[in-house]
Amino acid sequence: MIGKVEKHLMDVMEKRGTIHLSLLDPQNVRVEMVEELVKKLADMGSSAIMVGGSTVVSQRELDDVVKEIKKGADLPVILFPNGVTGISEYADAIFFASLMNSTNPYYIMGVQALGAPLVKRYKLEPIPMGYLIVGTSLGAAGFVGQAIPIPPEKPELACMYGIAAEYLGMRFVYLEAGSGSEKPVPPEMVRCVKKATGVKLIVGGGIRTPEQALDAAKAGADAIVTGTLIEQASIDNTGNLISSLRRR
Repeated sequence: MIGKVEKHLMDVMEKRGTIHLSLLDPQNVRVEMVEELVKKLADMGSSAIMVGGSTVVSQRELDDVVKEIKKGADLPVILFPNGVTGISEYADAIFFASLMNSTNPYYIMGVQALGAPLVKRYKLEPIPMGYLIVGTSLGAAGFVGQAIPIPPEKPELACMYGIAAEYLGMRFVYLEAGSGSEKPVPPEMVRCVKKATGVKLIVGGGIRTPEQALDAAKAGADAIVTGTLIEQASIDNTGNLISSLRRR
């Protein structure tokens, strides 16, 4: 069943084409700066705020960041947790994701089973998603999730996982090059997954310029995620990137 937040994402994608999602890591942003930061992101045209990170953060820090986001703008707050401690009752929804190319069953289905009762108790909207690590090195997300990254030159492997995600009932697939990655997911891989599936495709990691964002959008990305660009106080660059998607 599609909920309110997912419908919002679908509607904005239908209206604008490729949308922008902002990713805030509670460990890398100062709580007192969040409200103003989110106001700017909303004015620039970001469609939702994702909250999560690869490393451990306290529950209180997470809750405080989500509350400040709510003060800043009327944008959906979607959790993107690395584990059970990444679940906050103050958010609107959660990308209920399986790290499909992990070598550890815990990240494929174990942590999801542990977190599901909390998602239900907090009445968070679950958005089913297949999550894939892409690249030549692990990065924090791949290291923590014990993943075997999909080689950038092997788009057919990403397609294989994308089709499997769709057959398992996931409505979103996230191709992740890793926070702070030197290179984004190759357009050829984005194009391959989009052509092979009917899912909504999210692409993130290593996207720093409007040109890189446009390359992913033209290849078929339904949403572009930036996080490091925001955290590094490059808010003007983020605005330029979002504007380029709006002009497309």
